[in-house]
Amino acid sequence: MIALWIPVSLTAAFFQTWRTALQQKLRGQLSVSAAGFTRYLYAIPAGIVLLLVAKALTGLALPALDARFVLLCAAGGLGQIFGTVLLIAAFGHRNFVVGTAYSKTESIQSGFIAWITIGEALRPGAWLGIAVAVSGVLVLSLAGARLRPRELLAASLQPAALCGLGAGFSFSVTSVLIKLANEHLGRAHPVFQALVVLVTTNILQTLMQGAWMAWRQREQLVAALRLWRRAWLVGVLSACGSACWFTGFALAPVALVRAVGQVEMIFTLAFSRYYLRERPSRADVVGLLMIVAGVTIILLLGT
Repeated sequence: MIALWIPVSLTAAFFQTWRTALQQKLRGQLSVSAAGFTRYLYAIPAGIVLLLVAKALTGLALPALDARFVLLCAAGGLGQIFGTVLLIAAFGHRNFVVGTAYSKTESIQSGFIAWITIGEALRPGAWLGIAVAVSGVLVLSLAGARLRPRELLAASLQPAALCGLGAGFSFSVTSVLIKLANEHLGRAHPVFQALVVLVTTNILQTLMQGAWMAWRQREQLVAALRLWRRAWLVGVLSACGSACWFTGFALAPVALVRAVGQVEMIFTLAFSRYYLRERPSRADVVGLLMIVAGVTIILLLGT
């Protein structure tokens, strides 16, 4: 029988790919911060609906939310915001492709951070699969740059790469904090608890980023509210994707969930091939096969 966290992680990657594609369309009308803000704001109603459905199906009562739980959600939400800012900062530097690629080391960083902080030890096969999958992601990310090894090494010391690594680190910390927030609620039902964490985190993220935008980008805040007809689906997809991610974190080691979620790159490549009619390059095919091989190794040897 397939463990629940595997299809949940694959579904999360699918929703994330779809949400990212729609969110890019808002970038022409909104600033980066405003486009990110819509993801949190419009995810709240969708998250509440999902939570109420889960509550009705499980018969569980909403848990009491103490200060520690709220702090974990706030810290996790802030880490996600910082990671997004650092990733976008990589775009402002030369060799931003390298920065983006380095942000994809998130699954490796998650493995080390989870091991150090909460004692999540992985099998050698899991580390091997993660390494192969991340290598495939790097091949896909860097395929268009056509950098020689010496150029890649030089670019690795530039601000773009450092921003990318910082983004991966922030996202990794967020994953661990979200897992801790879920565990803090007990072990009644991982999906129900993941939705409680999701709604709480989205509300806190909306308040934090909304307050900052009211201070520094008030016009963009108004624009994000005015474009709700175009932005609401981004929020729905974000809520569905995050619900799957958070459930996965509750059921399996963070690094394994993130590593399997690297199939997001495959979904993106499939979208460009069948929707945009773009032909994949040889490097794209190699990277895709490496990701598939890495995920396969994880499922066969790492679980």
